[in-house]
Amino acid sequence: MVSKAYLAVILGMGIVTFLPRWLPLIYLTKRSLPSWLVEWLDFIPAAILSAILLPALVTDSATRSIDLWQPEFVVAIPTFVFAILTKSLGGTVIVGMLLFGLAQKFF
Repeated sequence: MVSKAYLAVILGMGIVTFLPRWLPLIYLTKRSLPSWLVEWLDFIPAAILSAILLPALVTDSATRSIDLWQPEFVVAIPTFVFAILTKSLGGTVIVGMLLFGLAQKFF
């Protein structure tokens, strides 16, 4: 049998997860945001992705020291250039996987 404490914790986690998404949606549906704020908000996904990926690309996971010759970082550079030039998500994934497969043979 599930105790009431577990149910309260699950309900609390649901509320804490739901409210930060629901409140801005309800508050901002009938309002227009200034153009400078919309432009600023467009940078948030790229900033979050960079914050997640950069440490994994440039640091050695065992020693947590900077290592710019990791296969992940070496492969990320031409993959990024391909993504910028072609703007093709599928092509970028395929190029990145192929380059990483080749890099694993040489590193």
